[in-house]
Amino acid sequence: MLQAVGDLLPPNTAHAVSVSLPTWKATVGYEEGEEWVLNKMKGGYPRFFLHPGIKRLSEEIIRRHGDIGADTAMLFPSPRTAGVCCSFLLSRIPSEESGKVRVIEFVTTGFSGTEGDCHLASRISCVIYPKEYASIAKQVWQHTGDGISSRRSDFFLDALEDGCLIEATQGGLLDTTAQNFCKGPKRYQRKDPPNEPTRKTAIPVAKDAGLPSIDRDVRESVQFIEERFGRNLNSSQADNSKLAIRRRISGSLTANVDPSETLENMTSEYRIPDLTENDVFLFPTGMSSIFHAHQNLMFALGHMKSICFGFPYIDTLKVLEKWGPGCLFYGHGSSEDLDDLERRLSQGEKYLALFTEFPGNPLLKSVDLRRIHALAQTYGFAVVIDETIGNFINVNVLPYGDVVVSSLTKTFSGDSNVMGGSAVINPQGLFYCDLKKAFSVQYEDNLWAEDAIFLERNSRDFVSRIRRINATTEALTAALRVSPLVKKVYYPQYSCTRPFYDVCRTPNGGYGGLFSIVFHTTTKAIAFFDSLEVMKGPSLGTNFTLSCPYVLLAHYGELDWATSFGIPCDLIRISVGLEDPADLCARVQRAIDAVQKAEA
Repeated sequence: MLQAVGDLLPPNTAHAVSVSLPTWKATVGYEEGEEWVLNKMKGGYPRFFLHPGIKRLSEEIIRRHGDIGADTAMLFPSPRTAGVCCSFLLSRIPSEESGKVRVIEFVTTGFSGTEGDCHLASRISCVIYPKEYASIAKQVWQHTGDGISSRRSDFFLDALEDGCLIEATQGGLLDTTAQNFCKGPKRYQRKDPPNEPTRKTAIPVAKDAGLPSIDRDVRESVQFIEERFGRNLNSSQADNSKLAIRRRISGSLTANVDPSETLENMTSEYRIPDLTENDVFLFPTGMSSIFHAHQNLMFALGHMKSICFGFPYIDTLKVLEKWGPGCLFYGHGSSEDLDDLERRLSQGEKYLALFTEFPGNPLLKSVDLRRIHALAQTYGFAVVIDETIGNFINVNVLPYGDVVVSSLTKTFSGDSNVMGGSAVINPQGLFYCDLKKAFSVQYEDNLWAEDAIFLERNSRDFVSRIRRINATTEALTAALRVSPLVKKVYYPQYSCTRPFYDVCRTPNGGYGGLFSIVFHTTTKAIAFFDSLEVMKGPSLGTNFTLSCPYVLLAHYGELDWATSFGIPCDLIRISVGLEDPADLCARVQRAIDAVQKAEA
């Protein structure tokens, strides 16, 4: 049964990463801001759509510390990430309005539970600003990926309700030795010490804030179900979860060990000596890993223009344009583009770094990483490679880059219920020492503990999942390519750039689970998409097959720009999941049959 407009994907998942837009009309309606779509939205991709819990926490903070009706707020995990938002706002609003932008720190008062729960005793940073500048602040939320996660907001909502979230003093954390020491949100407590009172907040949480109410019992029920049936580690094991993730990633990049061994074998003796988990850094989202890779490169090497090579995920280009000296953009990522870049370099132009994806999205083209690496070695710029679509198991791009970034939200997790990102520094890279020093100074671990626990659990079987998905996708694309109703199938295996992909393909690697399809007319594309019996919405790499008219979702306001780089506006992107291959092929065939009927 197909999901209705606005339903969460996966269904009945409190922290779902995707949302249902099941028809072409619904997708256009969402982009046009039509109420019949927006009023049904129960969620959305977290960097584009604020979770109801985050909205409610923001409203509660404004009720206590802002001007109701005039102000709004955006929440971040640390003073530094909030500072990025504040600086961005101040650079783009009238100077006389600057006094209306401020940052408030909130802290929890501690825990009476086990020592392992102390990592949850945390703080959040709130940027308060006039509502008319919300579109500016939202750019920071979307592009940097550093906003708080929905699980973190649940924690602080509970803390607020239990009277455990208060404004930090200018001197730092408040005194936790007071007689009325607060124990933190109830569901995070292990036990109550005898004769210790529980203090409630003097200001009750508003129930009429104009946002969906999230009942405490519902949240705790969801938490119990996720942990009981999801094999999650206890929250006190968050640090071990992060370590396991980092070792799982570094083990994957060596291509010598099944990553599942990283949970049992906690030593690094079996790995390539130069690469360890100490070269892996975790972030709350994939975009956060890209944003901070760029920030750390500027910190280490100086403020210079960067290069965006190949048609990018939109936010990567925006980060390079908005948080630095600018960007040289090569949207085709072709050999001719490399010729032009080499000409510029030979004439003395200097660049900080080249950012690229491998393969690209949505045409699944692969850039010539060997040539890019050679140019970088000759002319002294860094290379940052986003391998999210290729993924660790199918490709090993580390030898050709200084930093490899990835969205762990996608195939690494698969369950579409948690966000995460990683950045791996190449120990053989030209700027390894400089980058390690920069990360040692600049890095903040802002991956929320509970999110790390879900990432760890979800990724335990990612090797076997990837291999299944590879095989199904190859079968699907082979069948679609021979259909006369299909104009073009974009997939690394059939791309003219396949030789560049194969250079980086691991011995047992495949071509991934993402492909795009184009029909001869938009009418036929709509007939196929509306008839395709799979989940439909944003994101990719999910354990269930997920489809969307990608260009409409990602570039609706700049379709002519996308078309200028050879991206068809009516392209349909399909991310293959773990369904039975025969059943999935049958669903696709029924959608193809609908195209034929539309043609008649």
